[in-house]
Amino acid sequence: MSEQAAAIAKLSIGQCATLACLLEATAPKVGNVHRGADFHDLSFTDFTVAGVAIGPAMEDAQVSGVGRAVLSAIEATRGLVETNVNLGIALLLAPLAAVPREQDLASGVKQVLAGLSAEDCQLVYEAIRLAKPGGMGEVEEMDVAEAPPENLLDAMRVAADRDLIARQYVTDFELVLGDVLPRLVAGQQRGWSLTTSILRTHLELLAQYGDSLIARKCGDETAKRVAVMAQQVLDAGGPDDENYHAAMSDFDFWLRSDGNRRNPGTTADLIAAALFAGLRDRQLVPPLR
Repeated sequence: MSEQAAAIAKLSIGQCATLACLLEATAPKVGNVHRGADFHDLSFTDFTVAGVAIGPAMEDAQVSGVGRAVLSAIEATRGLVETNVNLGIALLLAPLAAVPREQDLASGVKQVLAGLSAEDCQLVYEAIRLAKPGGMGEVEEMDVAEAPPENLLDAMRVAADRDLIARQYVTDFELVLGDVLPRLVAGQQRGWSLTTSILRTHLELLAQYGDSLIARKCGDETAKRVAVMAQQVLDAGGPDDENYHAAMSDFDFWLRSDGNRRNPGTTADLIAAALFAGLRDRQLVPPLR
C-alpha cells in the first residue's frame, strides 16, 4: 500500500464523511453551490460548515443507529446553518456509516437497512421536519407531516418512484455503490482528477436519471429537459474539449437562471454518498485535486 493510500486508510468514518462532503461541495458542478457560486440563501461556507458538523454523528452511526445519526447530523447542522444544507446527504450517509468497518458496504448496508426499527423511522421523520427541505409538498401516503409508520422502509418504498434518495433504501444503495462510485473510480483510472471525475459523473447521472429535487420543485417536464441538456453537454466532447466546457457553462447558466430552482441537489447528494463509500473502502485515493 502506498503512503497516500495508507493515509486514506487511517481516516475515521467521521472524517470520511466530512471529507466526502467537502470534496462534493468544492467541485464546480453545474447548477450547484460551490466555491465559485453561492445562492442568495445558501453559500459554499454553509456546505463546508455542514460537512464538519455531521462528522461526529456519522462516526457514531454504527452504535447510535441510522435514525439517531440522521437526526444528530441535522441538529448539529441547524445549530450552525439557518437553512437545509445536507438532509439528503445525512439520509444517504447514515446507513453506509452504520456498517461495521471490517464489513463490505454492499452486504453490510443490506443488513443495516433490514434492521431498521420504528424508532429509526420516528427519528428520521423528526430530522426531515427539522431540516424543512424544499419541494416536499403533500402526498397521499406517509406524508412527513403525519405520524411516522412503524417501518422506515415502507415510507421510503412509497417515495422511491419520485425520489432517488428514498430509492437507495429499498434497493440496498444499488445506484450509489453499483453505478455512481464505479464511475468516479473509472475517471481516476483514466488519469482524470477527482474533480473532473465528479463533474463528468454528475452530468452522466443527470442525463440518465434527471434529478429528484428538480422534479419536485419544477415538475417532471423540467426534469426531463435537464436530462436532455445534460446529454447534449456530454455529446459535446470530453473533459479536454473546449466545446464540452462551453456547453457545460451554458447549461450551468440555464440551471441558475430561475432563481436556482433548477438546482440538481439530489444528484449532488448521490455524489457525496459515493465519495464517502470510495474513501471508506480506499477505492478513491490521492491525489484528490
